[in-house]
This record gives sequence, structure tokens and C-alpha cells, in this order.
Amino acid sequence: MASEEGISGAGARYIQMQSEPMPSMISSFFSFRQSPESTRIFEELPKATIVSVSRPDASDISPMLLSYTIEFRYQQFKWRLIRKASHVFYLHFALKKRAIIEEIHEKQEQVKEWLQNIGIGEHTAVVHDDDEPDEETVPLHHDESVKNRDVPSSAALPIIRPALGRQHSVSEKAKVAMQGYLNLFLGNLDIVNSREVCKFLEVSKLSFSPEYGPKLKEDYVMVKHLPKIPKDDDIKKCCPCNWLSCCNDNWQKVWAVLKPGFLALLEDPFNPQPLDIIVFDLLPASDGNGEGRLSLAKEIKERNPLRHALKMDEVHSLTDNRKFLKVTCGNRSIRLRAKSSAKVKDWVAAINDAGLRPPEGWCHPHRFGSFAPPRGLSEDGSLAQWFVDGRAAFEAIASAIEEAKSEIFICGWWVCPELYLRRPFQSHASSRLDALLEAKAKQGVQIYILLYKEVALALKINSVYSKRKFLSIHENVKVLRYPDHFSTGVYLWSHHEKLVIVDNQICFIGGLDLCFGRYDTSEHKVGDQPPLIWPGKDYYNPRESEPNSWEDTMKDELDRGKYPRMPWHDVHCALWGPPCRDVARHFVQRWNYAKRNKAPNEQAIPLLMPQHHMVIPHYMGKSREMDVEKKNVENKCEDFKQIDSLSSRSSFQDIPLLLPQEPDGLDSPNEESKLNSSVNLLDQPTRANKSISFSFRKSKTELVLDMPMKGFVDDLDTLDLKGKMSSDVMAQPGMRTLHREWWETQERGNQVLSADETGQVGPCIPCRCQYLPLSSQFYIGFLHAKNSPFQPCQHSAVLSFRVIRSVSQWSAGTSQVEDSTHNAYCSLIEKAEHFIYIENQFFISGLSGDEIIRNRVLEALYRRIMRAYNDKKCFRVIIVIPLLPGFQGGLDDGGAASVRAIMHWQYRTICRGNNSILQNLYEVIGPKTHDYISFYGLRAYGRLFDGGPVASSQVYVHSKIMIVDDCTTLIGSANINDRSLLGSRDSEIGVLIEDKELTDSYMGGRPRKAGKFSHSLRLSLWSEHLGLRGGDIDQINDPVVDSTYRDVWMATAKTNSAIYQDVFSCIPSDLIHSRAAMRQHMAIWKEKLGHTTIDLGLAPTKLESYDNGDMKTVEPMERLDAVKGHLVSFPLDFMCKEDLRPVFNESEYYASPQVFH
Repeated sequence: MASEEGISGAGARYIQMQSEPMPSMISSFFSFRQSPESTRIFEELPKATIVSVSRPDASDISPMLLSYTIEFRYQQFKWRLIRKASHVFYLHFALKKRAIIEEIHEKQEQVKEWLQNIGIGEHTAVVHDDDEPDEETVPLHHDESVKNRDVPSSAALPIIRPALGRQHSVSEKAKVAMQGYLNLFLGNLDIVNSREVCKFLEVSKLSFSPEYGPKLKEDYVMVKHLPKIPKDDDIKKCCPCNWLSCCNDNWQKVWAVLKPGFLALLEDPFNPQPLDIIVFDLLPASDGNGEGRLSLAKEIKERNPLRHALKMDEVHSLTDNRKFLKVTCGNRSIRLRAKSSAKVKDWVAAINDAGLRPPEGWCHPHRFGSFAPPRGLSEDGSLAQWFVDGRAAFEAIASAIEEAKSEIFICGWWVCPELYLRRPFQSHASSRLDALLEAKAKQGVQIYILLYKEVALALKINSVYSKRKFLSIHENVKVLRYPDHFSTGVYLWSHHEKLVIVDNQICFIGGLDLCFGRYDTSEHKVGDQPPLIWPGKDYYNPRESEPNSWEDTMKDELDRGKYPRMPWHDVHCALWGPPCRDVARHFVQRWNYAKRNKAPNEQAIPLLMPQHHMVIPHYMGKSREMDVEKKNVENKCEDFKQIDSLSSRSSFQDIPLLLPQEPDGLDSPNEESKLNSSVNLLDQPTRANKSISFSFRKSKTELVLDMPMKGFVDDLDTLDLKGKMSSDVMAQPGMRTLHREWWETQERGNQVLSADETGQVGPCIPCRCQYLPLSSQFYIGFLHAKNSPFQPCQHSAVLSFRVIRSVSQWSAGTSQVEDSTHNAYCSLIEKAEHFIYIENQFFISGLSGDEIIRNRVLEALYRRIMRAYNDKKCFRVIIVIPLLPGFQGGLDDGGAASVRAIMHWQYRTICRGNNSILQNLYEVIGPKTHDYISFYGLRAYGRLFDGGPVASSQVYVHSKIMIVDDCTTLIGSANINDRSLLGSRDSEIGVLIEDKELTDSYMGGRPRKAGKFSHSLRLSLWSEHLGLRGGDIDQINDPVVDSTYRDVWMATAKTNSAIYQDVFSCIPSDLIHSRAAMRQHMAIWKEKLGHTTIDLGLAPTKLESYDNGDMKTVEPMERLDAVKGHLVSFPLDFMCKEDLRPVFNESEYYASPQVFH
């Protein structure tokens, strides 16, 4: 028989399905009466159409061998099956038997009720039929007659024995007869939801969950790797006989559900909780025999001809050494058995198609070797939004958590339950992380927290305490710590991702952990006495002291009157749409891998399934196709709140907020539209009121909105859907909570306004932009894809996205080491045309030939600069890193060897030795090297309290970003060192965002287009670092021209550095070249001040200076008033005469150097 036609849109290709006996003796006797909602698969009647009728041999006129290609449609799903007349015969036989048994049972119940009514039923035994439904059967109801559930045999007779005639007429009559029979049992919800019919239709509780993608292949299979499933004997057997050994070797019958990107194994089609999940991931490039890339599934030949098996190599799962399982390269091999060779071939074809077919193609590497496909290239609803410093990101995260409806994923290197996401903390008690999660858990939201399990001797983040606190919140909070160091042998590497994912619709990614010390504003205050912003141990300075205990978090670790906190600079990013689901897929992979290793038999910790589509989630009601009418939009409006701002030395333009619509009040398109779509559940959303068709798996489809966008937030009085965005600004005091459906997205323009111009709200048309007052305590940028469900405004940006990461066998169970973050860095640097701006916590890299440092970011920078020099073109590289590593201990202390070791590797990369970039460039370019590349840090100052001492501290640069040519931005958790970039060490994740919509700008003194997302982010960062005000923003619009690079950027850093040196003589300094000189310097200032900080961060009460031979005194704050922003020069000559590597009497000497780089 010819193979079946490709199923349009579903992505599956079901090939020939051989006839199989379906005797009623092995049918499960379950009622198909009206059953509770939880046991139903179909909530409405499906449709069926006979597409074609075929026979294996044109000369064979046996009607029992006719094959029917049947297309089924249910809601937005469509799938095709091939069924023979024999299949229908056995189905009919099972349904008839079920009806007879139920009728007998109903009569027995009626007799029992009659006996009880006359007073003898309590002592009368009623004989029950041996074929009574087992304990899983839903209790029978008696409000329907058996007649309504019966399928008349006369309907099936024409299928089994159609009228004789010519071949064409026989096929046509058989087609009509089959259509009529299908209409009978598909016209009754009770019959359709019976197990017999659901098996015939290949459907389960997961089939029509829109978030998991279109319906693909499903069926019973046999597996051996799962723990024993308690079932009746007839369920466990793979054949009706007892004498074949295949029934007695621990093979178990499970229901397999194939979806785009994963295969789920269920105990039963009516039980959505998976027994196992196989998430598809990158396969090896070759099978080792030169035969090309491995297949995801392949057929296996077995000695027993009655056994038919296929093998799946799960590229990320737990290794298993049990019999019949193959262990190779960290892959998990799973064997599945089917009843026939044809069914095995079906499964092999369907699984390979699901894992390898574009657009996702999860088993093929994408650009940079990433697991994630490109996003934002079409109208797929991809959105991104940047946040600078902790306040902006934490408030957005708090708002997203508050609006969670289904599930929250949190992954962190360090997560503190007592962290306040909003400040001042006294007036925002409910914003504490544990309180936010408790409130959502009580509402039924499932919360999954994945913590890095640290080596306690090396780190003091105490993940045991965090896990205990989170687990005590509510039973809906699940926590895993990973890795187990002893069992895995992983001691040196860490899980370094920082993720918050809400409902698979919005995720937060970047450098910010949800932990103490990270909350900050662009003002970067060094003091907080009395405590208003940073309570207890959140007043954090790891250079001075790391808490030994986290039991009493509200108790201060530092004396606020003597020591400054260490300000924290970071960059975070929010993602919506497909990029968010790619990040969530990464979390699911890591969670499932940790669960299999840490808690394989713990029922309270479930396996997770990656979502495929952004839809109306199942917890918000039934998924529907949407056509939102303007009148519904106009009638749904809500208030929004205005984020308060702290005082700052500079201020920025109001930022518009975009808010989506609500999912209610939606109209469904007509039925004809539904029938014409191949798969009505798609990845691409569209604007409300618009249905856009596009290609998906080579099929023409009708679009379904991922996120219905109704009820924009705006002022009711100023709502105007037809007007243009007004430039007038209206005050809106006392704004209430954020939009209850989704967190606002914000966009920042190119201009900076003074403080008196903020605090305004204006009408936004058509995107409902809420203009938010933003002083320079934080900046938020916005971009989104054209025609996304978030209606674009005049400042919208078109982008493409790529999720990148660093993972390997130990961290995520993958068979391949993925270093797509490293590849992205090197590729972007190579292709840069004008400038590169980098902020990172570390800068440790190697040149070509370096046998110790293996990442080649430095080599890429060197080659790009040399190309610019040889071409005589202007090219700038600006790198901002911490002035000192953020670890405890004075630089001359015996316990600070790790601090010195990191400094050694950074200076080795930057300017010391034959492997440094500056030395190699100096040999060719000479003094002009600094025209091409320069290094900087950040520093802040202030009083510890009113009237208290003036203090200074480095602003710890913890951001991990790179901006290229104002058009491309890389944001993530990865540092520039081998730990983060090689893939086989720390696990990391990030996103590459490429602007496609450009705005007018300048580059090298000439007009040039710049990307809206990248350009606005750089302007905000530079404005903060340089302390620019109002109209001064134009000074940095062109990043490479001398008037910006030399006269503003370099000059500001040089002036600020000189002032800090005059006032504090702080460390690090270019004037200190050895440990001996530092000891002498520290002794002088301690004697002068009586008390100072570990890095000389306190100023004298008076500064002495000489003017024409006369000594003058001046207040430190008066001198510091000349400081602009936070930018300072990085001290390249600090400790230049010292070998900073650990020595033999230091414990770090015996540790692997890889720990530090």
C-alpha cells in the first residue's frame, strides 16, 4: 500500500500502518458515559473526513484490506491517520461489548436501588459481572439511556461488506459507509471520550494542550527503562499469550506522545503527568563512521522476530547502565517496542521529523552552534527590554511574578528568599521574594527553583538555607540543588545562569542574581544609615566581609557608620515570545536532568515539558482563535502605577510603556476558517483584528494570537485609538498597580530631559504607550518585533534574537559541549565595523597560541584592531571591568590569594607579558594603541550618613554585555573567561539581539543608522557613567569621533581618577607598584585617619593643598563635586612589579589554575 500523504501542518508523516488484531478481550472496560471534566479528552465533538481510500493491490477487491486516510479536526488541531476496515471492525466490537456490559451494570444498579427502597437491599448481595470496569473506571451516571450510547451494527456492516461493483464504485461506497460510521460515534461525547475511541484516534490529555504545539504521533509502546508501573496483567502484556518471554522481561506498556521538540511517556492517555520526557537537543555531527549526523531515532534488529524495537538517543538525559540500554558519550539511550515492524518505521520517521525538521530543528546546531533557532525574523511576537541596575529589573520581576497564572521558573547562582524586590523595604513588605512566591503558590501557581549547590568551603552563599526556606513556603514550591559534587565529581564549576521565567511568556535574563547586594540605582549610593533601602545583610560589601551565617538576614553584617556598601552595576533583559520559550526550554532541560540525578523516584518533584507556542494558557480558559474588535479594546482599560524615582544627579526622558490586551471578550472566526487551517496552533502571533497567514512546516496556516491583546492600560479620558501619539504630557499622580495581565514594556527615546520634565503621562496611540518618569536611578529600554501583538508605536524596533549558552554533559546532560556564547563573541568582534563596547565582571582571555587560556575573545579583538590599523581606519574598543575582584580580603592579606590570582590572569590578558593585548599592540602600533583600545572601571562616593564620614567604593561591574556598532547587543550571564565561555565548565545563558529597524545617528562624524535597542542602551549606560544631564546627550551620540572618545569619555575618566586619588588615595592606584609599597601606603593613611576601609575608602575631614606656597584646607565633598558620573581609568600599572600568582604556602597554590580563569 502506498504510504500516507504528508500531514499538512502537523509536522508528522505517518507511513503505512499494518492491520493489527484488536480483540475485545484486551480492551479496557471503561465507561464512556458522561464523565468528570478531569477524565475527558474532548470537550466538544471532533470532525472527521475521509480523504482517500486505497488498497494494497489493485487486483485485490477484499473490502477488509481497504485503507482509509482519515483527517480529524478538533478545535485548532488537525491530524491524519490511516485505518483499515479491520481496525474499525474491532473498534465496533469493543464498543458494542462496552455498551452491553454497561447495560447489565445499569440494570443491576436499578435492582439494587429497588431492593434498598423496600428495606432489604442492605443485606442482599447483588451479583456483579466479572467484566465490571476496574478501579480506574469513572463512576457511572444514570441520567442517560444505554440507547444513546449504542452504536448500531447496521452502520458498520457496509464497511465490513460493501456492495459489490467495479473497483471505483466499491471504493466510493466504502468511503461513504466509513464516513457514515465515523459520524455516528464521533457525534456522541461519551463515546468519543471512551478509551477505545481515544486509542483509535491516537489522542491523549496532552494532545490538545496548545502550549505544547501541534498534535503529532501517539500510540502505545513498550519500554523497559522505567520503574515498575502498577497495572492489571492485561495492561502489562504486549501480547495475549503467556508463553512468550517478551511478556516476562520487565517491558511495560506506556502511552507515547510525540510533540515538536520532545517525546513524553505517559502511564495512560488520560493521565497527563509524564513518566519520562525526552527533550530533543543537538546530536553529534557524526556517528563516528563518516556517515553523517546521527539520527534521533533508528530501527534496531533483534533476534526474536516477534519483537520490533526502535532506539532513541536522548542527548541530555541520565546515563543508564542497565541491560538493553546503550551508553555512549553521555547520551541516554531508550528502547521502545511496537507491535509490528511497520509501527516501528512509523515511529522512527515521526520522531526524526519532529526533531530535525525546520524551523526549530532542535537536533541541528544553529548559528554559533546554538541549540536555539533564530527568532524575530518573522512576525513571531518576539520582544525584548533592557534594564540597567537592580532597581529597574527587580521591580519588573516583582510585577511579572505578581501576574503569574500557571508556573514560575527561577534559576540562580545565588537566590535569597528574604530579598526585597521593591524599596524602601519598610513600605514594601509584600515585595519580599518569599512573600511574593507564597502568595502565588497559595493561588495554585507551581514554582520551580533550581539552585546551584556550591562547595561550602569555597563559597558562603548557603544554598541549603535557601532551599529550606523556599520549601517551607508552600507545597507548590519545588526546589532542586545541583550538582552533587561527590557523585558527579564536579567541584570546580558552577551553574551561573540567572533566570526568572513566568508562565513561559516572559523571562528575565542577564547578570542579576536574586540575592543580597544586587539592588541598586544609577546613583550608586555608598551609605544607608538609618536603613531605608538596604536592610540587614543586604547592606553588602564582599571586599570587607562575607557573612558566615544567613539565619538572621535583618541583622547588619557591616557597621554602617564605618564601612560603605559596594555599589553594584548590572544589566538585565526581559524577553517575550519564542526567545522566552527557548530560555524556558533550557531550564526544563536542566531541571529534568537534575531531577533524574537527584530525585528520580520523588513523586513530589515532577518532570517538566518544554512549551512550543505562546497561546492563551490552559489556566486562563479554552484556547480560541481570536479576532479582537476595536469596541472590545476601547471598553477594557485599567489604571497603571507610576514607579517612584529616587533623587539623582541627572535625569532622563520619560519612557513609554506598552501593555498588551486582556484575553477576554474575544470572538472566534467562523468554522470555515478553522477547517482551512492545517494547524491552528502556531508560534506566530499577530495584531488584533488581523489574521495573517505564513508558512509553517511548508503548510498554509491561519494564525492564532499567542497573547490576546485586549484592554490596554491608559487613561480613560485620553484614550483615542485613532489619534496619533501626542507630544503633550499630562500629570497622572497616584497611579495604582500595574496591568493585571502583563508587565509593562518600556521604551526610551534618544533625548534626555531634566528632572522637572519628568512625572508625565500622555495618551498613546495605537500602542498604549505609558510615559513613565525616569530619573537616572534606572533606565529601561524597549524593543519589539514589527506586527507583534504588542501594538507598535512610532518608537518600535524590529529585531532578531538568538539565545546562546554554555552547557555540557555535567551541567545539562547534553551529548555535545555547546559554546555558542564564545562563538557569538568572536564572530561579532570579527564583523564589527566601527566600535565595540564591553562591560564584564572579568576579562581573562588568550591570544592565538596561548596554551593556558583557551577562549579567543582576545585574539578576535587583536585581529580586528590590527585590521583597522592596517586599513588606516578609526576603530574603538572600550572595556569596563571592576577595579578589583569582588572577593573578601585586603590585597596584601594572607587570605586574599584568590583575589591576587584573578588579578594576575586579568593583567596577563590586558597589559603584562607576551600574551597580553596591549603589549602585542604596542609592538606594532606604539603609543597610538590607546586610540584603539582602553580599559576603565567605575567608582562612587558619598557620606555614610548625615554628617558622617565621606566614603568611596568601587562600583562593582557585574554586567555581561557587548554592544557592537550600536546595532547588535549581547546580554547574558557569561563572563569573559574560560569558565564561562568554553561550555564544558560553568553553565551560562544569554541572548544576542540584532537591530533590524534603525534610527538616525552618527558614526565617525558621518550620518549613519543605529539600532534603536542597542543605541538607546549604550546612551543610557554612558549617560550614567559620565553623569550627563539634559541636552548633553548629544555629546555621546557618536561613539568613535574624537570629540566623544577623547574629549568626553577619556577626559572624564582621567579627571575623575585624579580627584579620587587626591581625596582618598584609594586602592587600586597606578602609583602603587608592589605589595611593599602598598603596605607602606596603607600604614600612612591608617595612622592619619585612625580608621579606614580595606581599600582606603574614607576621606580625611579636611583636605590640605598648597596655592602659591600657602596651605589651604577644603572640604572633601567640595572637591568631589567636580566628579562627573562614575567613570575612572583602570590602573594598568597597579602591582606591576609583583607576581600575583599564589605561592607554595597558600592553599590556592594547590588548586587548579582553571578555578581562577
